[in-house]
Amino acid sequence: MEALRLVRRKLGTYLVVGPFAIVLAFPFYWMLVTMFKEDLDLYNQQHVPYIYNPLRWDFWSSATTKHVAFIFEHTNYPTWIANTVIVGGIVVGITLLFAMPAGYALARLAGRWGQSAGVGIFLVYLVPPTLLFLPLSRLVAELDLQDSLASLILVYPSFTIPFATWLLMGFFKTIPQELEDAALVDGCSRLKALRRVVFPISLPGILTVIIFSFSLCVNEFIYAFTFISSSEHRTISAGVPNDLIRGDVFFWQSLMAATLIPSIPLALLYNTFLDRFIKGFTGGAFR
Repeated sequence: MEALRLVRRKLGTYLVVGPFAIVLAFPFYWMLVTMFKEDLDLYNQQHVPYIYNPLRWDFWSSATTKHVAFIFEHTNYPTWIANTVIVGGIVVGITLLFAMPAGYALARLAGRWGQSAGVGIFLVYLVPPTLLFLPLSRLVAELDLQDSLASLILVYPSFTIPFATWLLMGFFKTIPQELEDAALVDGCSRLKALRRVVFPISLPGILTVIIFSFSLCVNEFIYAFTFISSSEHRTISAGVPNDLIRGDVFFWQSLMAATLIPSIPLALLYNTFLDRFIKGFTGGAFR
């Protein structure tokens, strides 16, 4: 009976989770299938777009990698990836530099108004980029940062720091105050207690901030599109649609490949730190 109950439980889980997994995985499947097709395969109305059905049924003899090679040989795709990593890495560092002490101060030192201030900071994150675009574009122009990665490094923390501060504030509240008090009694200063006690325990929340902030930098389009005009300075979110959509010509296979390739390391990163990522997001939910 116990074995039958276990089978029913697993079957019920798969019946519930299975459809969601299929729906979420379908765009990646479609990108993978499309990137290996010839142009004739896309425009042939007898072909089903959701499966690989070339003129010849042998996949290895009919699939082509020329569209993948196109983005590496005839576009600045490697440069876009490098620019994205540079901008994302610097912005994540700036975010942690400001969000960690701010989140701790609001959680521990701000008293009763700390929660209200934290909510206010989070509301800044909810302001649409289209409203912030005009003042930020004026700032970028005044500092003469147009068409440079420095403009993105300056602007991106405006939406990563508020969310990271709110997230870390909730996570710091879950850490028992007694641990810090014990460290202070043992002779540690406030900063030393943070470095040796609070921050190591807060690793799930910090990893969540790192992953989420970097993902925001990768996916951001409005600022990357408007502040950067030259192809060699673009990030991947703006470079792919600008260079692979030329007038009414869509390089569909290359678009699919250029979108799928960066999503693979991000998916692996999320999967590697999934447990800590969930713990970091839900750490302050029950306080």
